[in-house]
Amino acid sequence: MSESLIRTRPTVAVFGATGHTGRFVVAELLRRGFRAIAIARSAEALAAARFPEPDVLCRCATVEDEGSLLRALNGAQAVINCAGPFLDTADALAAAAVKSGMHYVDISAEQASVSRTLETFDEPARQAGLVLIPGMGFYGGFADLLVTAALGDWTSADAIDVMIGLDSWHPTRGTRVTGERNKAPRMVVAEGRLRPLALPSAQKHWDFGEALGRQLVSEMPFSEIVLISRHVKTSELHTHLSAVALSEVRDKGTPAPQAADATGRSTQRFVVEVVARREGASRRAVARGQDIYAFSAPLVCEVVKRILRQEFNRAGANAPGMVLNAEAVLAALQPDHLALEIAAA
Repeated sequence: MSESLIRTRPTVAVFGATGHTGRFVVAELLRRGFRAIAIARSAEALAAARFPEPDVLCRCATVEDEGSLLRALNGAQAVINCAGPFLDTADALAAAAVKSGMHYVDISAEQASVSRTLETFDEPARQAGLVLIPGMGFYGGFADLLVTAALGDWTSADAIDVMIGLDSWHPTRGTRVTGERNKAPRMVVAEGRLRPLALPSAQKHWDFGEALGRQLVSEMPFSEIVLISRHVKTSELHTHLSAVALSEVRDKGTPAPQAADATGRSTQRFVVEVVARREGASRRAVARGQDIYAFSAPLVCEVVKRILRQEFNRAGANAPGMVLNAEAVLAALQPDHLALEIAAA
């Protein structure tokens, strides 16, 4: 492809591009026909990543140096932040994005970071006509889209459960670093209000169907609680995660994920089931897929594509279900990345 044609393609910056998920995101952007700007702290890491030029521009920047961020973002229409802990990166990068006049999306599972982004940047982004969506990864925005799609024409629910089933969880280095950094109390919605998770975490068994079977799950809320509660009225909102996954991610001896196919995906399987109940009726959505880290790439890239096409109904800092057509986003991920069922039960 000629240099002139490459320059006319939409450009998306990826901060933390050399990390495990960041590499999936860069590859997915290229697969979709975008030009990418790969941003990392280290020139050595960028060189080792061997991103294809000129489709990918490689630039160095740090969150401590606003000037470096602004220079690195130059020429992009949106930025995807893949560099956790997001408590340390989101503020600086979201501020640089707004100052540069571009949309911002991150994949944070951290409740405190997502809350801060929503509160701090909603008004500046609305005034600039920009969209900021924090938490748009497997943990967070994915469940928000599933809940929004499952609710349909319901504007509220008595209770919503998010059940996350994994057959394993081999954490990346970024996941481990984020876990050590993120010591904020985890929040749930109980009796209609955001409240700290009661400890010890509640446990129960859940049948995830043929894919994963019956599993012991523990209550473990991520950033989806903050996002869903932003626009869905409910008295109870809780997330449970497979106990086997929690055990593995907490074990320092569990190895990092290993590629099992040509795309780099691991063999990890997931099932996410959301159940909303109101006045004796229930609605649910069930999604099945492979590799939570790899899956975050097509998910976040699909959202960015729709933002750049102006397929949103409100500027500002938002949960994805507030501003995007949730069913359309999820449908676009089928069948290559997702198997999905939405039904009234």
